[in-house]
Formats: sequence, structure tokens, C-alpha cells
Amino acid sequence: MPLSQQDKKRLRRIGHYLKPVLISGDKGLTENFLEELEGRLEDHELIKVKINASTREQRASMVESLCESTGADLVQRIGNIALLYRAAAKPDPKLSNVLRADI
Repeated sequence: MPLSQQDKKRLRRIGHYLKPVLISGDKGLTENFLEELEGRLEDHELIKVKINASTREQRASMVESLCESTGADLVQRIGNIALLYRAAAKPDPKLSNVLRADI
């Protein structure tokens, strides 16, 4: 289910203070990068990812493929930073950025 505008606004407010937890390298979207992204999304639900690509179109296609491969929703993309959200099956209140912000 796509995120509503209110949900996106709330998630952007939470994500504003986050630092990127993953940075794509010169090799692009490798299998290891995608596995690490899966784990981080399951733990934190809302994360920032820094995409190192030379053109705007390459960054946009990389972010789109990240969202497709992980099932995450793109909350916001500014420059080379993408804010991704995917609800966890069993969120951990100590790790989830969304649950920690609601407290």
C-alpha cells in the first residue's frame, strides 16, 4: 500500500535527523549491498541511503531499483540521499527509528 501524504510528511520529519546508514560504492548495487539494506530496513524501518552515481538519471534509476528489490517505499530523495521506509514484521522498539520517534 502506498504511503499517504500525511505518512510521508511524518516520516520526513523523523528522517530529517538521521544520518545515512548505507553508502553505495563504485560497484553500484551489489548483492552484498542489497542484503545489508534488507537487514537495516528490517531493524530500523526508516533509513537514509547515500547513492554515489555520476548523473541524476543514474541516481534515480538506482533508487528505483532499490525500492523494487526490497519492497521499500521512497519517502524522499534529495540529491544523492534517499529516505526509504519499509514496515518491519516485528519492529524492535529499541532499534526502529519510527517507534523511537513516537515515544
